[in-house]
Amino acid sequence: MDSFNFISLITATLRIATPLLFAALGGMFSERSGVVNIGMEGMMTMGAFFAVYVTHVTGSPVMGIFGGMVAGGVLALIHAFLSVNLKADQVISGTAINLFSTALASFLITRLFGKGGQTDIVKGLPFHVPESVASIPVIGPFLSGINWFVILAIVLVFVSYFVIYKTPFGLRVRSVGEHPKAADTLGINVYKTRYICVIISGMLAGLGGAALSLGITPLYKENMVAGRGFIALAALIFGNWKPFGILGACLLFGFGEAFQIVAQGFTWSLPTEFYSAIPYILTMLALAGFVGKTQGPAASGQPYEKNSR
Repeated sequence: MDSFNFISLITATLRIATPLLFAALGGMFSERSGVVNIGMEGMMTMGAFFAVYVTHVTGSPVMGIFGGMVAGGVLALIHAFLSVNLKADQVISGTAINLFSTALASFLITRLFGKGGQTDIVKGLPFHVPESVASIPVIGPFLSGINWFVILAIVLVFVSYFVIYKTPFGLRVRSVGEHPKAADTLGINVYKTRYICVIISGMLAGLGGAALSLGITPLYKENMVAGRGFIALAALIFGNWKPFGILGACLLFGFGEAFQIVAQGFTWSLPTEFYSAIPYILTMLALAGFVGKTQGPAASGQPYEKNSR
């Protein structure tokens, strides 16, 4: 593999890992507070669609990004209400959101764009590298191969680490996810904390969907999320619910998908289906080999009943 292909592989890995990283970091906030968010697939779907639709209406990809985040946040609010207030099964609630979102996106494409299958192409988020920088060996091609979403995702890893481990809010989140009754005794509002964290997870999943649509190809196609919400959930577990562990897991899964794209240009006599399966094979191997070695929040997935014994 020459240096150009190697740089292309690295930049493709970063671009592909970015939507996973947004969603997985969001899932970390939710699960750290004690609420499992299986619905990240649906929240990414709505984020991807509404990022394109709002951009189509306003002409501004920045507004489109906010639109995608709001769409993900609204679905997360529904999930929080079902999980926190109604004590519904969190896995069933998330699964229902996934099914609803996929169907709704397909319906809205037809209603709002007058066509089936995909939306119109909209304005993407420009990322211009000065010619003087682009001509620098290695650095120039690397910077030319990434986008604003990649930079934001890396920054968000450090921000998430600081928030979770260095702020009073992060301490409340971790205490609610580990021992909600003890946190309640100390005056921490368990319901409010879980609501905030679930909504954060939805907004970040929506941002991941926006990164997938506006950051790669500025349009929405049916089923374009293609299981990435579940891969983000696997990255969350593989990364042991920690920001930098999640970063490493997302880069691994991103590398798998980027490699299958680059490898199809090699002279290997392998079927294309084998290359397409690489990211999912990595996901299964990671879950099979490491799930038993990870330790999630003690109260994750457990509804909390105030004043219960």
